[in-house]
Amino acid sequence: MITVALPKGSLLKESIRLFQSAGLDFSGFLDSSHRQLQLTDSDSQARGLLVRAQDVPVYVEYGQAQIGIVGYDVLREKQPQVAHLADLGFGGCHLSVAVAANSGYQSAVDLPPHCRVASKFVNSARQYFQSLDLPVEIVPLSGSVELGPITGMSEAIVDLVSTGRTLKENNLIELEMLYHSTARLIAHPLSYRVDDRLSEVIDQLRTASQSAVTA
Repeated sequence: MITVALPKGSLLKESIRLFQSAGLDFSGFLDSSHRQLQLTDSDSQARGLLVRAQDVPVYVEYGQAQIGIVGYDVLREKQPQVAHLADLGFGGCHLSVAVAANSGYQSAVDLPPHCRVASKFVNSARQYFQSLDLPVEIVPLSGSVELGPITGMSEAIVDLVSTGRTLKENNLIELEMLYHSTARLIAHPLSYRVDDRLSEVIDQLRTASQSAVTA
């Protein structure tokens, strides 16, 4: 039986729709009347695991799931040992440097050396500022990073931006975009090469995602 790691949150609905196109139905995860974290699809061909997005590549890397769907931002930050199979095209957002609108900064290089930058994406933020040869202190936060500049704890933040509404409502502006992120199909680096049924499902998922992008 194929085991699939599905991400909680914004990517879940589209992920389930994609798997339905490959004949695997995990729509039970969308039923708000229960909190089931594991279910078998209606034809008993596959088992779905509902996990935090950041944990999807962990389950895949350690072989508890053969395939999974996760944002590129998680892969870029975590650098897991998994096979990257396809850009699925949905869940688009980007990682950006942002500051208070009244800060006067026009670009990231305007930030003062050794200033504080708050972020959930510690590795990505550190790598970016190292590429600028700008020493900063990365302050790790797990949520509400927008409060960094508002409270004065940090000069800037590095965070995901989708519509930009949250930044605007908190009087923040983007300075630079680090990279664009979309949902990605990943697999355990060995199992997808030797399991014929899994290879068939992967091909169907690739075809369905390409059709959706070109539609």
